Amino acid sequence: MKINLRSKYYQLRIKEQDMAKTAFRTQYGHYEFLVMPFGLTNALTIFMDLMNRVYRPYLDKFMIVFIDDILVYSNSYLKHKQHLRQMLSTLREFQLYAKLSRCEFWLKVVFLGHVISAEEILIDPKKVEAVLKWERPTNMTEIHSFLGLAGCYKRFIEGFSTIVIPITRLTQNETK
Repeated sequence: MKINLRSKYYQLRIKEQDMAKTAFRTQYGHYEFLVMPFGLTNALTIFMDLMNRVYRPYLDKFMIVFIDDILVYSNSYLKHKQHLRQMLSTLREFQLYAKLSRCEFWLKVVFLGHVISAEEILIDPKKVEAVLKWERPTNMTEIHSFLGLAGCYKRFIEGFSTIVIPITRLTQNETK
């Protein structure tokens, strides 16, 4: 199950003493944000910290949180119902809200480049296509980018380290 939170940062209220730091002026007057606006340097970090604190007891046991995406996984239908209840009651307890139209229940979900179902975890076919269509690298940065993307999926490729030896050698100094 994949849950997507609604208006992520806007769910974070700003402390009274910090509201003045968000002040801005328009022709209609002076305004301050009551909730965390997009664009503040630390907004992402603060939001991730909140999500990690809220779901700490469940992380890596049956849940993964990435910014405003929550993935719940379980070994059985009954466990999944229990995990789902725990996750949703925690949302309610901390007054966080999900966007129902962006949530997927009891389905195969695509999450961080992986297709996850009750039976298996696979690489997202779009990522495979991106690797297959990757232009030949012409500099060190492009080599590192390719190896970074391909390396995300090494657990799915038997003999990965052997396969990438030729391109990995290109990252060594003085190799043409």
